[in-house]
Amino acid sequence: MSENEPRQTRPLRGVHLLLDLRSIIAALFGIYGTVLTAMGASGASAADLRKTGGWNVNLWCGLAMLAFAASFAAWTLLRPLREPVAEPVRETPETVPAA
Repeated sequence: MSENEPRQTRPLRGVHLLLDLRSIIAALFGIYGTVLTAMGASGASAADLRKTGGWNVNLWCGLAMLAFAASFAAWTLLRPLREPVAEPVRETPETVPAA
């Protein structure tokens, strides 16, 4: 195989998908986003709204984090890591020892 030909690959599954950094980031942002969204949806006090200029920071930041987590999860599933497939060694005139 020459250097210009594309390599044979296959997508990784199982544990490799769980250990992919994008999956870990998506899980962390999903957990934090869920907590913030729940805190924001349960209601903010008038003092909290006064501090933030009248908008519910926990709710909106939580929703943004959930959207970010969803985009990372989609990226992980749509473009999984690929493992190169081992190719058999072909002997060419350059690799055959001289007699």
